[in-house]
Amino acid sequence: MPTVDALLLLSFGGPEGPDDVLPFLRRVTEGRNVPDERLAEVAEHYYHFGGVSPINALNRQIIANIERELAARGWDLPVYFGNRNWSPFVEDTVAQMARDGVRRALVFATSAWGGYSGDEQYREDIARARAAVGEGAPDLVKLPQFYSHPLFVAAFADAARAAFEEIPPQLRGDARLVFTAHSVPLASNGREVYEQQVHEAAALVAAAAGAGAFDVVWQSRSGPPSVPWLEPDICDHIEALARDGARAVVNCPIGFVSDHVEVVWDLDHEAKERADTLGVAFARAKTPGPDPRFSRMVVELAESAEPDR
Repeated sequence: MPTVDALLLLSFGGPEGPDDVLPFLRRVTEGRNVPDERLAEVAEHYYHFGGVSPINALNRQIIANIERELAARGWDLPVYFGNRNWSPFVEDTVAQMARDGVRRALVFATSAWGGYSGDEQYREDIARARAAVGEGAPDLVKLPQFYSHPLFVAAFADAARAAFEEIPPQLRGDARLVFTAHSVPLASNGREVYEQQVHEAAALVAAAAGAGAFDVVWQSRSGPPSVPWLEPDICDHIEALARDGARAVVNCPIGFVSDHVEVVWDLDHEAKERADTLGVAFARAKTPGPDPRFSRMVVELAESAEPDR
């Protein structure tokens, strides 16, 4: 097997200024016949943050951490960055890799999950980028899913414990741990695998955090109400908990590697606002991407794929 000579971090992408927002959303929803009026509504969430999603900056931080980890291990491996939906587009990045003489690269996709959107769609991105480059495109080998990796679990567990500390002391003992991940249509390809993995990861994190009972719910659904998606939604679940007497909720966004608008808007804004309205204390665990353990995990996955380096 030829030696690997690069690592590609492949992610979803996000706008980095107000003028990027609608073109970004049109690209994300391409082929779905989503009207511009609906996109304009979603765009307001981005404009609330100056038209900038945190995801690209956080991915660059992950890459910097990976580069430090590689250097500490004496592995001279260049790290590239490509996105599906916004600059730097993966097609452009793979073209640059070819020009740089890369012949075989490992690909770390910033999704822990199986299923279509968590795994297969990233494989489609890889194939599309190689086809766009054509002859001379590097061989790209996707690293495996990591939803149960000990370092991923440990980073989330520490974040959950820290979130519990944000709850007022008199409420902390009764705070409910609620995990969230992005909802998907029930009929989507690989939904069962995705749902099972989210539940498994939540159980691992809850155990590592020393939590007792916990819930797994969903967030950020889109599309017409007539299409069934994974439920319940986090806001509806907070209402149900409040009706049952809950006074505090700790939210762990297990489905997300790093903050982006569906975390900082849907959770930090909408879910917290719902909790505040109901008199429920709310704290959200940090996502693990910036944690150095996350980048250590990436390098360990790469080393497992290259045992003879």
